[in-house]
Amino acid sequence: MFKAGRYIYTVFMCHLSLEKMLKAKVEENKDKTPPKTHDLVYLVSLAGLSPDKDTEKFIVEISNLSIVTRYPKDFSRMLKDFSQERVELILLKTKEAFQWIKQSIQL
Repeated sequence: MFKAGRYIYTVFMCHLSLEKMLKAKVEENKDKTPPKTHDLVYLVSLAGLSPDKDTEKFIVEISNLSIVTRYPKDFSRMLKDFSQERVELILLKTKEAFQWIKQSIQL
């Protein structure tokens, strides 16, 4: 998606991948189905995880971006806001956060 220039969809999928990993961790900790939410900050809390400051800041950022990508009011403006450089950084930070969450899950 990123290589094809589908930047908004890339951000959406970044959020979704983190959401699913966090819900897996919540499931592991609580032994029950996680709540129906897209709020990554809330899921981090439920999962009992303590991110470092940079990861925490990114999770807040991408959690807020989820609303924008799910319910766009001005699609043309979004295309300008999500440049290749910005989305590449989001993708990199998502991979780092994904690995951090994955390491906490008992396999």
